[in-house]
Amino acid sequence: MKDHDHYTMQDPVSQYPKATNEWKQKQPEPGLQKEMMPVPDSGETSYHGSGRLAGRKAVVTGADSGIGRAVAIAYAREGADILLSYLPEEEADAKEVVKLIEETGRKANAMPGDLQDEQYCEQLITSAVEKLGGIDILANVAGKQQYVEDIADLTTEQFDATFKSNVYSMFWLCKAAVKHMKPGSSIINTSSIQAYKPSPILLDYATTKAAINTFSKALAQQVASKGIRVNIVAPGPVWTPLQVAGGQPTEKLAEFGSNTPLGRAGQPVEMAPAYVFLASQESSYISGETLNANGGTPSP
Repeated sequence: MKDHDHYTMQDPVSQYPKATNEWKQKQPEPGLQKEMMPVPDSGETSYHGSGRLAGRKAVVTGADSGIGRAVAIAYAREGADILLSYLPEEEADAKEVVKLIEETGRKANAMPGDLQDEQYCEQLITSAVEKLGGIDILANVAGKQQYVEDIADLTTEQFDATFKSNVYSMFWLCKAAVKHMKPGSSIINTSSIQAYKPSPILLDYATTKAAINTFSKALAQQVASKGIRVNIVAPGPVWTPLQVAGGQPTEKLAEFGSNTPLGRAGQPVEMAPAYVFLASQESSYISGETLNANGGTPSP
């Protein structure tokens, strides 16, 4: 995808291309961004930082590709050091992100592993404290999404894995991180338009995304007195490996995002500013809030 300008006033409808037949593709789970066509824009050349997170220490899950990649790049360019979490199979994408972060002069510590493992989640936070010197920002972005058209075919194994990846990991990471977070720290969890307008083929995924909203709004109240804020970003249809690795039926990808008011899918880099804002001191009076970045679809 060609370099885009995010800083000049323009029509958001045509800022990025709409899906075409070229978008119809299939990869095995979890998928690699570098093999997608067109390659998503995660801000590799298009996101410019301005020091809004100078000196912060952030853990970003799903940092190899898609929205997590965009968040990691943006955080680094805003001045933060990053601990990146991703699956070992995603190493090829993650190496590119580490290089981009290091080019900004920030630390990039890679720690591959499976978020379905409680011990790994705890080790992520411990490693951030040891290698970065603390944790000020926790951005839970990684997610599992596999479409199943009929509940009769939705296995307990998949239902369990989706909840472990999307909900349990968030619980384990938040629980571990809060112990180390100082006043002014921020947790950003990732919900979805699926929490409000669930697709029938995403029964398990949509349910986890509603749970993430509720969990975050409860936790926000619990840790407010500690000076820790908890907020949520709820993306709409965004062009990421999640979609081509079983998240959507392949034949539907040619029209992916066309049902939004803006008429197109979002790009990962378009999500990054929401995560930056909620991590920064600019959002100091905002906690327990869900920021919907979904191309204009009304949501509660």
